[in-house]
Amino acid sequence: MTSPFRRNRCAIAFITFCVSGLLLTSSALAQWQPQNVGTDASFRAVSAANEKVVWIGGTRGTFVHTSNGGQSWEQGQVPGADSCDFRDVHAVDDQTAYLMSAGPAEKGQARIYKTTDGGRNWTQLYETKQAGVFFDGMDFWDKQHGIVFSDPPANGKWFILTTDDGGKTWQPVPPEALPAMQPNEAAFAASGTSLVVQGKRNVWIASGGGTVGRVFRSTDRGKTWAVSNTPLPAGSATGLFGLRFFNEKNGMAVGGNYQQTTQTGPNAAISRDGGRTWQAVSPTDPPGLKEAVALLPGDRLLTIGPSGSSISADQGQTWQRLDTEGFHALACVKGTCYAVGAKGKVAVQRFK
Repeated sequence: MTSPFRRNRCAIAFITFCVSGLLLTSSALAQWQPQNVGTDASFRAVSAANEKVVWIGGTRGTFVHTSNGGQSWEQGQVPGADSCDFRDVHAVDDQTAYLMSAGPAEKGQARIYKTTDGGRNWTQLYETKQAGVFFDGMDFWDKQHGIVFSDPPANGKWFILTTDDGGKTWQPVPPEALPAMQPNEAAFAASGTSLVVQGKRNVWIASGGGTVGRVFRSTDRGKTWAVSNTPLPAGSATGLFGLRFFNEKNGMAVGGNYQQTTQTGPNAAISRDGGRTWQAVSPTDPPGLKEAVALLPGDRLLTIGPSGSSISADQGQTWQRLDTEGFHALACVKGTCYAVGAKGKVAVQRFK
């Protein structure tokens, strides 16, 4: 049965600090600066190797790349991937990047590609046509060790693959190593942010669609897993969309309802113990669906979604509206942030 999600498909310490010392300035709340990237493909994937090197993935097999912080952009299409929607990307450096295609495996859309020459050539590393597989997210701990996961196929468990050789080969995680799932539980393949790695071995996966938003976690590169409930709701169109861990203990989850993207209500939660327990924080301003979260200088938090962008200087106790421009994915390095969205939308903001 098709998941409803497919239709849409400092490291922070969380310590107490003086909010008055981190008041958001007018310069910090300047609007996003739009970029002309030369394509109207829709984007749900962005990854920054550093402040200047960024890779973006999109529909129609499209990728976009800058090596100079957005002064100029190169775009192209992966040969033979016209039907692919690249909903996750991992930037290694100016020359090397991975692209993950999200779509039904039985239609030839569950693929992983890699370039090592700046996008001039692409190698297809992996493809499966196993019925029910639909990739949701991909990430890498280092140049050799990576992970990708899919909504549950017929066996009712996540479909997870890991690599130890830079994507040349991929090994499945045995289903018995994974916790049982709730009825209708799945992941949002919306912005490549439902899976995140940290350090050398930690990885987390966010879910929705069931009775409550949950976070799955592993501390051994996906060999074994545990799962925890969050205080955020789930349902046929509701759940967690984005995760970010700022060190092995402290992280944030964001989400909402993709059918009602401006709906008010709880949409963010924090963990201080590696994802074992979660506490709700204040709803963002603007409210509604949030798909990605990042850490800014001064231990501030930035979150984005279709209803707009929000910033918090006090660990989510309060939020300040940045703007109402809609985005799906976000990548930040040292305060330089890149956000992407529908119809070729790419924007840059440099936070002090």
